[in-house]
Amino acid sequence: MRHRHLSTLTLALGIAVLLDVLRVWLPSVITLFGRAAETPAELLGAFALGWFLLALAAPALVRRTGAAPVGLVAAVVLAAARLALTAQPGGPAQLWLACAGLLAGLVWLAATAASVPRPVAGLALGLAGNAVGHALLGTEDLVWRGGVLAWTVSALLVPAFLAASVAVRRERADTSAAGPSPTGAGHGTTGRRIRVPGRRAWLLCGPALLLAGQVALAPALWSAAAGTGSPAFPGLARPGSGALPGALAVLLFLAAALFRAPARVARVLWPLALLAGSVLFVTGHLVPAYLLTAAGLGGCLALTDTTGDGPAAADDAAGPGDDGRAGARRGRAAALGMLVFAVATVAYYAAYDLGYPNGWAPVATAVLVALVAATAPLRATPASSGAASPGPVLPTTVRVTVLAGLTALAALGAALHVPPAQARATAAPAAVRVAAYNIRMGFGLDGRLDLDALARELRGADIVLLSEVDRGWWLNGGHDTLALLARRLEMPYVFAPAADPVWGDAVLSRFPARSGQTRRLTAHGAPTGAQALGVTLDLGGRELAVVATHLQPPPGRDPVEQAREVAAFAGRYAAGRPLVLGGDLNTEPADPAFAEFTGAGLVDALAPARPLRTSPADDPRTQIDHVFVSPGLTAGEVRAPRTEASDHLPVTLTVTLP
Repeated sequence: MRHRHLSTLTLALGIAVLLDVLRVWLPSVITLFGRAAETPAELLGAFALGWFLLALAAPALVRRTGAAPVGLVAAVVLAAARLALTAQPGGPAQLWLACAGLLAGLVWLAATAASVPRPVAGLALGLAGNAVGHALLGTEDLVWRGGVLAWTVSALLVPAFLAASVAVRRERADTSAAGPSPTGAGHGTTGRRIRVPGRRAWLLCGPALLLAGQVALAPALWSAAAGTGSPAFPGLARPGSGALPGALAVLLFLAAALFRAPARVARVLWPLALLAGSVLFVTGHLVPAYLLTAAGLGGCLALTDTTGDGPAAADDAAGPGDDGRAGARRGRAAALGMLVFAVATVAYYAAYDLGYPNGWAPVATAVLVALVAATAPLRATPASSGAASPGPVLPTTVRVTVLAGLTALAALGAALHVPPAQARATAAPAAVRVAAYNIRMGFGLDGRLDLDALARELRGADIVLLSEVDRGWWLNGGHDTLALLARRLEMPYVFAPAADPVWGDAVLSRFPARSGQTRRLTAHGAPTGAQALGVTLDLGGRELAVVATHLQPPPGRDPVEQAREVAAFAGRYAAGRPLVLGGDLNTEPADPAFAEFTGAGLVDALAPARPLRTSPADDPRTQIDHVFVSPGLTAGEVRAPRTEASDHLPVTLTVTLP
């Protein structure tokens, strides 16, 4: 006897596994194939898009060979790649395993689309379930965590997906053996335009994955938004403030996707909410952005679920009445939707190499989703049109239980992973240990996200200045690298955005932060944004001003203009107090930009240890990471320890206070 909702479960599990692979594939393309901007952006983009273009052949393969065998083989390859990545291979093996898993996942989607006309419930549960799992892990994926937990959960998730895939194939084989549909659906339609059930929903699969991972269901974004502090002190982490909004995003998404609002209201309300959320995201209003995007995305998916009379739908696989042409069209829609995912992702993040406005990319993706949803038929597709039978709707009790359970788990995940609380003031120290480190979003030269390796290099520091801090870039897998590192170091932090709201610089400190200020730097032709972050620390009644920055030079030029801006900002911010300024300055000691700091009266704190080459980490040839101090402060014990936890070496020093 057929299990009524087996296909929904299989689709949800498969989406979760595919997202796990995507969270490895995306940063692997950047760090391993692209070597963090060493490879031309055009070549990197072509490599990334090539896998999605290759997957466009999947619907033809499915129609020739059959959805069941193609889908099962693709599921096995996807599952094998996911398990192999749990071993954290790093290097080329990681890149090619992730590529194999991605391609298998795209083929599996096309095969699944060919036989599942009502995917909305499975898509929604897969997206929400993966986001909740990411929140429970503190945004650090199982494939990066390793250890017993990673293998235990993977050993439950992946076999469950494979078992469900095998069971679905058996059921479809039994259905096919039972003979043609007694209604004769799908026959005698020659010359008539056939409405293909589920094609709109499958077309939105790719855009939904992007909007969910980048905005709506991004636990790293929930974490980053919770640490925005107050208008008087932007960027200050606030423990415990992100649990409710993150859980609310899951609740809104699932409620809108699984419980349909009145159609004429929904086709206006949900597209408008989605568009508003995408605009708020690119303007930096993170909390309303992800709440509105979550509700709008879930509602727009529900609008495309028009095969039957109920809300976000059942798992019913296409029966004999759903002819090969309908399945092939759904498969093509799924493949095209994932191509949209790839194009929009590449377009948004390539802007930081090529230098064009990129806010249009998530907004355009939201516009596409809104248009497809708003123009969906209001009425159910009649059986005589050649569609498969609508199938049963997930029971209300199941939908309510899933909604409540995932919402509660999302709240638990946010509550379990809070930033360290601010330290209390202590007696004034005679000296402080300072570290400055470009952490390359947490990825080492082997392409692995290894926060433990970074923490080992920074442990023992009292004040840490970080560059290239990622708090939720989907391109890097959607991790809150800053929160993960801060918890390992047990140090509270202040964050300042530079390129966009979740990528920039940070200061971590064992001393209380009393105030802060950030200044956006003029680009001067540089493609990536830059800023200067000033933080005032309380050292037992004495104040120390700290400025963290990451200068971004225009192509082929020294960042002299930005250096002048930072030096002037630092002088005004310190206002006579002792000052420490540092970061990845992308300039060498003999360059004009370096002279802007010394010309402003600052002292090169690393001069006694020169030559102190810091980049690239595997063969240091240049010193572009620097620390300056105000006159009266004395620097000593300068080190740049060799490590490949990033593409830069950290610099550490002891600063003696006057």
